[in-house]
Amino acid sequence: MTDDWKRRLDALHAELVLRDDPVAWVMEADAVEATRRYPHIALRGPVFGVAVRDPSGSDPRWRLLRPVVDGMPQQARDGLNSHLWFTAKDGTDDPAARRALLAAVSVLERAPADEVEALGVRYRVVRGDEFARTGDDGLEPPRPTDPEPVSPLWEERAVVPAPDVGFALDAGRDEGPMAGALRLGLRDFVYTDARFPADVLADSARAVATHPDVVRLPVGFAVAERGDTGWTPCGSLHPTPHDARRALYDGMSRVWAMLYRYDARKKARYARAAEEFRAAGRADEARVEDRLFRVCRVERMVRMGPDGPEPPRPSDVDEYGPTRIHPTLREDGTVRHED
Repeated sequence: MTDDWKRRLDALHAELVLRDDPVAWVMEADAVEATRRYPHIALRGPVFGVAVRDPSGSDPRWRLLRPVVDGMPQQARDGLNSHLWFTAKDGTDDPAARRALLAAVSVLERAPADEVEALGVRYRVVRGDEFARTGDDGLEPPRPTDPEPVSPLWEERAVVPAPDVGFALDAGRDEGPMAGALRLGLRDFVYTDARFPADVLADSARAVATHPDVVRLPVGFAVAERGDTGWTPCGSLHPTPHDARRALYDGMSRVWAMLYRYDARKKARYARAAEEFRAAGRADEARVEDRLFRVCRVERMVRMGPDGPEPPRPSDVDEYGPTRIHPTLREDGTVRHED
């Protein structure tokens, strides 16, 4: 352990001891236990989102504008395109401001731009890495101290805000010694597996030098299925364990039967398994036929450099390019639909 590491971790430990916060102490104990039971890190791969920085505002830090969950940079660019277009349409009555916002939209329609500026505000497509802890029994499930709704709903969907939105990309923030140790350890993380192409490995090594700091994003939860070669993610990232459980329940009870055209007997088997899973309350595993599903804990990191969060790398892959995705918006705020 370097002197810098030791100083940082000692400071985090001292701060935790001084806090009169039993919840924080229990969460730290959970983190220690998780490190013991799930000592390895399994990389899923890159994810992308959008960050914003307003130098004229009260807080000049980069903050997330859109969740870092997209599988390709172009998806995040399209999301930024829509944000700026709708801001121009509904967020201002000033024609000059509308022109500035639409100029940024025009850039995103023509080129795979990873940063645009409008009205003095910088918008950047940012790159993260998604990973999970693993141990002898597979992926780490939710921890006892992870957030759960007081009254979990199964049919009616509660609106849970995405924890990424508004999240400050502050590389100096840690929740405790274990979180600090993980963040410091991730600073030297690089892709090394031979299955990665040479350009991916080179970009990963370069990023450690160009963006040496790390921010850990809010923890998410997802469903994974165990197969012959390991665990495969099923669906998207959710803000709470219960949201992931409900997605698994919905899949087994009705969605998969429609998507994959199950026959009546198979549909009934999956529906029974769904009801058993629901009846178990906070269960994190479900079995149906010869399949095993698990609600797992997903972590993400974003690298930071002197000028802010890391944008997409040259080796990151897009399946499609930029295009026009909204109709023409006039300076007076009216929309012109093309014939």
